[in-house]
Amino acid sequence: MGDMSGPGDVGDKDVPRDRDPSGRARNNRLRDGLGRPLPRNSEPATGVEQVPDDFLLPPLQSLDEAQRLIDAGRPFHAHEVLEASWKAAPAPERDLWQGLAQLAVGLTHRERGNASGAATLLRRGADLIAPYAENPPYGVLVAELVSTARALADDPDVVATIRLRG
Repeated sequence: MGDMSGPGDVGDKDVPRDRDPSGRARNNRLRDGLGRPLPRNSEPATGVEQVPDDFLLPPLQSLDEAQRLIDAGRPFHAHEVLEASWKAAPAPERDLWQGLAQLAVGLTHRERGNASGAATLLRRGADLIAPYAENPPYGVLVAELVSTARALADDPDVVATIRLRG
């Protein structure tokens, strides 16, 4: 755990926030499969493996890892993989990666029972990736993802499989 300084977590004002060596806020607490922080005194066996902050894969591997995490019921962690790709992507691809990351966050909110937040992020993600449908990079199934994301956003009871690429 890094240097400890700054305000505590919401509802835990006496506990300083985790910081990395550069002073940036980091939450080093264990998380559950949907990315929610577990109580500070949780046993390591109750948490799931986290995506490291400096984790960055080439585009195809990033898509494959994100798919593996989505298939394993860990869309929050897929979001972290996709977010790293978004931040490292060349300008013409940033909306694609940001949209994919938002789809994963939308799935996270859906799994957490937040239908309104899920719908907002699924629609936002679909809107960002839609322009790539004509010439999808990396084999991303853009048209299918847009359709699926909008169906999931429109009806919280819809069950659908998310496939990032063919």
